[in-house]
Amino acid sequence: MKFDIDRLKEKSEKDYESAWKESGELIKKTGKLFSLDREKGSLHPLFELVQEFREILSSLGFQETVVPALIERDEIRKQYGPETPVILDRVFFLAGLDRSDLGISREYLEKIREEVPGFDDLGTLKKIFRRYKKGEIASDDLAEVMMEELGIGEEQASYILSLFESFKNLEPIPSDMTLRSHTTAGWFQVLQEMQFREPLPVQLFTVGPKYRREQKLDETHLYRSWTASLVIMAEEISLEDGEEIAREILKKMGFGEIEFKTKGATSKYYAPGSEFEIFVEHPETGEEVEIGNAGFYSPVSLANYEIPYPVFNLGIGLERILMIRTGEKDIRHLVYSYRYKDLELSDNEISRMINVKKKPTTDAGKKLAKKIEKIARKCRDKPAPCEFQVFEGNFNGKEIKVELFEPEENTKLIGPAAFNQIYVNEGNIIGVPSEGWEDDEFLQKARKKGTPTGITYIKAFANLAALKIEEMVRKGKKKEKIRKKIIESLNNVNLEIERPARRYITNHNKKIDVRGPMFITVIAEQINS
Repeated sequence: MKFDIDRLKEKSEKDYESAWKESGELIKKTGKLFSLDREKGSLHPLFELVQEFREILSSLGFQETVVPALIERDEIRKQYGPETPVILDRVFFLAGLDRSDLGISREYLEKIREEVPGFDDLGTLKKIFRRYKKGEIASDDLAEVMMEELGIGEEQASYILSLFESFKNLEPIPSDMTLRSHTTAGWFQVLQEMQFREPLPVQLFTVGPKYRREQKLDETHLYRSWTASLVIMAEEISLEDGEEIAREILKKMGFGEIEFKTKGATSKYYAPGSEFEIFVEHPETGEEVEIGNAGFYSPVSLANYEIPYPVFNLGIGLERILMIRTGEKDIRHLVYSYRYKDLELSDNEISRMINVKKKPTTDAGKKLAKKIEKIARKCRDKPAPCEFQVFEGNFNGKEIKVELFEPEENTKLIGPAAFNQIYVNEGNIIGVPSEGWEDDEFLQKARKKGTPTGITYIKAFANLAALKIEEMVRKGKKKEKIRKKIIESLNNVNLEIERPARRYITNHNKKIDVRGPMFITVIAEQINS
């Protein structure tokens, strides 16, 4: 079942409430109509890498920790000092909507009564709005509270809320809360507490996202990216120790050749001369790619959190690691392939997206489809005019007979294309005859190198015929004639292609060629009432 999306959009623009209410009728509430396709399961390579880092870091003695993702602006100042304005320029600030006073005038009351005749509970409505403004009622609970306390319906509650312009024109008000632009922004708060909870050394790690307001999104920059981050707080630890730890972790990740480069301009949350970047070579381009950076937190920044011990920090970009491993040049292709990467489908994948469109629903109908196909194959070359019985007897409670029939002279019972099979070759969908056509290079190539679907025209037609005979019996019709002549499209022969395959074929200028003379007729009729 597909929704008529154009109609839904048109109706919702005219009367949203009515369209929304009616749309509920499109959802089936009963029936076992779906079962999971257990062959579709897969894991995203990014999260497989997350798990790999988790296992490596925990095996080296690091404790996994949940690090805050929401950071107050003042925390950035404590970490970066005079560099704070530059850092805040790349930070996402969070905002909320102002819960304005909702005054209820006599004009509003009259409008409410148009939808809720006799409404006279203004006091309760005002109390509800006051509780909402104070935050005692959550936004997504407001309509439900109105329904319960005012004794009105859902549509009426939505109508009342739609009257207030202040709901329609809410503007976000920025706060001092930010999304962390680097995992370090949260580590300082964690370490401030952990120094009193864990004996030294404290060895912690987290794998999670950071959010950065990049100047542009491109092959190597995203708003959200994932980092494997660790900290070590100890009484004695050197930069050489830190480099050796970074080297050991990356070796376990499969990187033998890595290069450390000390940064000339050190971030203020790191101690001067202690920050270094980590580079490896991209296997496709040969260029050096920065995959992480590390250093010692500035003692000045640590002092703002009452931390008296040196802290080594290492952060590794997961998407960058994936780019190196896969040879991919565009980070967006790895993370958001569904949006940025061209759809690629193999012939085998396309073949699995070609299906018989209409099928019988009863056991009797399914058996009848197989009999139609069997008799068609057996008698395909019989000279016409002719007729052959397929079935006679009880079918879903009615006595019927079913025949294959061809009245025209100088022909055969069934046309030659009926036994074509659907193949996929180099992205093209082709109806291929089971034999002959040796001089046709296109068909020969499809037959020898293409991927067969196992679906023939006669199989698809037999399913359609059986379904129509089921409907004939159910509706009490006396006779049904199902005939196909020239096949010009997949739909013509009761086949359909799923949307991904259709998009792939369109985008890559591939062909669907299933044309051919089928000429088959099935006649079914009741033989008694």
